[in-house]
Amino acid sequence: MPSLTPVSAQQLGESVAAVLGAKVKSLKVALGEVTVTVAAADYLAAATLLRDTAGCQFEQLIDLCGVDYSEYKDGQHEGLRYCVVSHLLSVSLNQRVRLKVFCSDDDFPVVDSLQGIWNSANWFEREAFDLFGVVFEGHNDLRRILTDYGFIGHPFRKDFPTTGHVEMRYDSVQKRVIYQPVTIEPREITPRVIREDNYGGLH
Repeated sequence: MPSLTPVSAQQLGESVAAVLGAKVKSLKVALGEVTVTVAAADYLAAATLLRDTAGCQFEQLIDLCGVDYSEYKDGQHEGLRYCVVSHLLSVSLNQRVRLKVFCSDDDFPVVDSLQGIWNSANWFEREAFDLFGVVFEGHNDLRRILTDYGFIGHPFRKDFPTTGHVEMRYDSVQKRVIYQPVTIEPREITPRVIREDNYGGLH
């Protein structure tokens, strides 16, 4: 039976780099964590290798989410806008890795679905589709999961208005829920005030 003592992050990074080879676009080891980025065209193959190859054996997908880099570090990010981040766990080897892939088209972000590799991708990918608008090619039931069926837009995109595009309410005359333009007035958010030490003479 293999030891459950994890290898160092540096060693794991070297193993992942060796397994993925030319598929690695970048690999970083920071804060004891390994993050590997691959191209969208290599995403499915890379995920399969990380699951099946000895020394990796990432049997579980424990999380998957979307990221919108459009305002990252006040616009300092140069590159593709939408990214999908997956966190993989090897129970047998007691190790983790973060797998990142950028969608190749900002106007219509698409990547392959990991559902055929890890069943747990099902709802995670539906959430990323709903909130960020990332389409997962090959997903067998890609529907919204958190917003209403008639919802327009993707609320976690950085350019989505904080008040939304429409609001809904129950109309007592029509006896049903209706959609209408947003009636919330935008307001200035009061900045947080940091008081000086000993403010008001307190000691």
